Amino acid sequence: MNVFMIGGTGLLGCEAAIQLIKHGHKVTSVALPPLPEGAPIPGEMDLIFGDINKKSDEEILDMLKGNDVFIFAAGVDERVEFPAPVEEYYHKYNIAPLERIFPLCKKAGVKRAVVLGSYFAFLAKEMPEKDFVDRNPYFRSRLAQEKVCEDACDENFSAKVLELPYIFGTQPGRKPVWVILIEQIAFMDKLPFTMYPAGGTAMLTCRQVGEVICGAAEREVPGFEAFPISMYNKTWKEFLSIVYAARGMNGRKIVSVAPWMMKMGMGKIIKDYKARGIDSGMDPLNLPDIMDINLFIDRRYAEELGATEDDIQAAIFDSIKISEAAYNGKVKLLEMKGE
Repeated sequence: MNVFMIGGTGLLGCEAAIQLIKHGHKVTSVALPPLPEGAPIPGEMDLIFGDINKKSDEEILDMLKGNDVFIFAAGVDERVEFPAPVEEYYHKYNIAPLERIFPLCKKAGVKRAVVLGSYFAFLAKEMPEKDFVDRNPYFRSRLAQEKVCEDACDENFSAKVLELPYIFGTQPGRKPVWVILIEQIAFMDKLPFTMYPAGGTAMLTCRQVGEVICGAAEREVPGFEAFPISMYNKTWKEFLSIVYAARGMNGRKIVSVAPWMMKMGMGKIIKDYKARGIDSGMDPLNLPDIMDINLFIDRRYAEELGATEDDIQAAIFDSIKISEAAYNGKVKLLEMKGE
């Protein structure tokens, strides 16, 4: 099987390439330079450096010809900050590339697409009675992305969306997204305890993401499918206990707070966003309600796509250690980017 990927040098795309090559597939990727120093990018992967958005349709068509599967392992999530209106940026990075490339895939004879999405789309569909979609641009954008994938499907082309949760693991030379968590909780270090929501989240390791991407690429079931992906479910207390152990604060007391209490502290964040001209993809006054939910997912979907056991505690530990070092300015790393 021949695979063309956008984002093959990123944390998740690299893991996907490793798994695909292990399975005997040929992988070609377009990626933005520079490469993170020391990253385990497989030498067998053919790399085309450049910005896919600046390539002509003819250039992209030439890249796609001879491939069986297209993988979109790029884009941005809700943690990346943008000026208003934020939905324009979500469309630019997460949706517009698909609207442009899917017709080219069909013209080139590509049969399948795998797109990395978000478990917030899963939550929106699981709890339609909530106002999550109305209040959060990021929710709307991920549902819109899935609609583009569904609409592209026909008798000759299928699309699989992986609704990914929190992911842990590191890529040498690249800054983890979890630096933002350190920024959020560090101000409480001088307090006798940490206050955090009572809910929890689904999660998995970056290697497991690579496995499910490979499994989805190999899946020959026709039509559109969206898979909620998880291998582990942890409450925020369970998660933060590992985070604090990695920060050298083992045994730190964590107190669960009700959403209304968390909302009281959101005024400062709202003012900060306004001062910096930031349009948040997540409504700060709705986020406490979301984080109060046990956003858990059955692992059977991930296992169906080939995910195997991994050490999630070690992956969290490693992610936080390098995030802490980056937060304290002890290491200089490449930023995550929406290839």
